[in-house]
Amino acid sequence: MAIERGIAVVPLTIRFGDDEFVDMVELSPEKFWERCTRSDTLPETAAPSIGAFDAVFQSAAAAGHDGVVCVTLSSRLSATHQSALAAAEQVSSNFEVRVIDSQLATMGVGLLALQASDLARNGASLQSIADHILEAREYTHVVGMVDSLDYLRKGGRIGGAQAMLGTMLSMKPIIGIKDGVVEGRARQRTRSRALSYLIDLLQNEKGVTTVAITHAMMDNVEGFVDQLRAIFPTVPISVGYLGPVIGAHTGPGTLGITYQTPPSPVGSL
Repeated sequence: MAIERGIAVVPLTIRFGDDEFVDMVELSPEKFWERCTRSDTLPETAAPSIGAFDAVFQSAAAAGHDGVVCVTLSSRLSATHQSALAAAEQVSSNFEVRVIDSQLATMGVGLLALQASDLARNGASLQSIADHILEAREYTHVVGMVDSLDYLRKGGRIGGAQAMLGTMLSMKPIIGIKDGVVEGRARQRTRSRALSYLIDLLQNEKGVTTVAITHAMMDNVEGFVDQLRAIFPTVPISVGYLGPVIGAHTGPGTLGITYQTPPSPVGSL
């Protein structure tokens, strides 16, 4: 989708011990999960360098673009945002870059970037695109089921879900992202109950306009998606693999759902 829209992606890196890979360039989701099953070392991630962002900004300027809107992974989950800000400052004397903290992860960032791309292609100004993304992030939600909190705990990204650790046993945690950090939402005894919980959650939301499913090689994800399509027959639903960067912190068996519920117009019931 990024390639089709001409969206530049500045990738993070993934490490297995001394082996380092560039996300989605040197390591696909399939190869990442295959390596996870063979490795005794938990994967780690690293934010892009300032230079990596600077190269993309300079390339956009050289191509004759008016400016760049850069949507980043939550600043409370990664140093990616700080690298982008520093790079934007380096080019600020001759090229305008708006760096926006999505306060989200996975397709939360993706949906905002796709919307920014659509606006740009329709001739919107840099300011209006930035304003739209700041508004849209408030009604963009990320929730999901993880098979275990171990990856989040060991990676230090557990946030508000920390309180769930002592009571999880074999339960399936339901997590979400709020104000840029991971929080515990619920816990279910089985995977089927966890999936039913997520379906009920979406079904009880009003005005769902977009849904994106990402998963970590989960079995029978098609059945779950079919249930959602039956509930939301007119809502676009995309499905893809959870990338190595997020997967390194959530582990195999994760199912993520990003959805949007734009607020009602002022004065409506």
